Amino acid sequence: MDQTILGQTTSQNKVADLNFSEKEKQILRMLAGQVAELANRPIEAEKRILWTKHNDLEDCRPLVFCDPENGWNEIIPEETLECSNQLARTWEMYFKKEIFWGTQMGDDRVIEPFFNVPYTYSESDWGMHHVQIGGDHLGAYTWEAPLKDYETQLPLLKFPEITVDYQLTESVRKLAHEIFGDLLQVRIKSMWWWTLGLTWPLINLRGLEPYMTDFYIYPDELHRLMSILRDGHLAKIDFLEGNHLLPDNTDMYVGSGGFGYTRQLPNVDNQGPTRAKDMWGFCESQETVGVSPELFAEFVLPYQMPILERFGLNCYGCCEGLDLRWDYIREIPNLRRVSVSPWANEAKMAEYLGSQYIFSRKLNPNKLAFAVMDDDQVRDEIRSSLEVATANHCHIELIMKDNNTLGNNPKNAINWCRIAKEEIAKL
Repeated sequence: MDQTILGQTTSQNKVADLNFSEKEKQILRMLAGQVAELANRPIEAEKRILWTKHNDLEDCRPLVFCDPENGWNEIIPEETLECSNQLARTWEMYFKKEIFWGTQMGDDRVIEPFFNVPYTYSESDWGMHHVQIGGDHLGAYTWEAPLKDYETQLPLLKFPEITVDYQLTESVRKLAHEIFGDLLQVRIKSMWWWTLGLTWPLINLRGLEPYMTDFYIYPDELHRLMSILRDGHLAKIDFLEGNHLLPDNTDMYVGSGGFGYTRQLPNVDNQGPTRAKDMWGFCESQETVGVSPELFAEFVLPYQMPILERFGLNCYGCCEGLDLRWDYIREIPNLRRVSVSPWANEAKMAEYLGSQYIFSRKLNPNKLAFAVMDDDQVRDEIRSSLEVATANHCHIELIMKDNNTLGNNPKNAINWCRIAKEEIAKL
């Protein structure tokens, strides 16, 4: 057994140097001032109201959100950043994204008068850790999955543990407050996960090909592994909740698209520490797209259910098509936002969701990957989604994400948002 893949620790949010030059502080303060001015515009309050109505399933126009992801490196090339300190560069990039969103993007994302400092922490692994092979420059990669033998290695698994560096976290907060705390409200706030869906760490531990045969060769062992992953995720939620580390995520990106503004969670007035039931939860299972709905219902969803039951409202799905799984997915408690990916049967999903859920439509990012975007193709796709959704009285949001490139043309993102808004205006 390769011991290099056992017992590693995955560190996160490392902060190496808090020594900013005076020039860097001036740059960040100037950018923070621009964000503060944008956040104070009446249109930001209007967008909050729209997201709240949308999430609460009230009548309002369809909403638009575009996060170009890796395309940001073409919108704001790294060589254009002026700061040298790594943390200062991270903050500079954040502010420049906010300014682009507020002045050029044209979507419905709210510019908030806050600056969130995440907790500095480390998180251990599951007692073993995969080794990634390849993946340089965002290219394809494979990995060495460590869990090769259920009988001997399942007992080696253990729950990940989070260790928070409160002192360093506070030092970072003080630095941000010192530089621009009179312009933006600096607050400590972390989102500790993107997904709680279980199958991502499952595949990293076991490997995709072995997993696909485990249903038939090792079904009992696979159930045991899923139980361990479920209980480890629940323990993580318990730890964060018990130590008052959970964020109110109603003004944050939630699920795989959209924002969490709502009046329908218990602690909307932020009275006391946030509990899981005061938050949006999120699960998905993109890794199991090749698994039948029946196997998904036996080996995946029952282990996600106890996690999703902890949250006040839930999102489900990302790139996987959910139309074949809908009879099972619909049983999720407090389900509100449902992903409709480019690989889903859109007409069926519109019929299934109706006015009872948010139709979180993910449009095809490939259309933005060319130097010259085909506006007609973009318009046709958006119009088709709007027509099928409105015909079924859906609460639709148009989401553009998962972009590896914008064809080195940042205007593609701007034009996509413009076209989306033009088509919405025709409804």
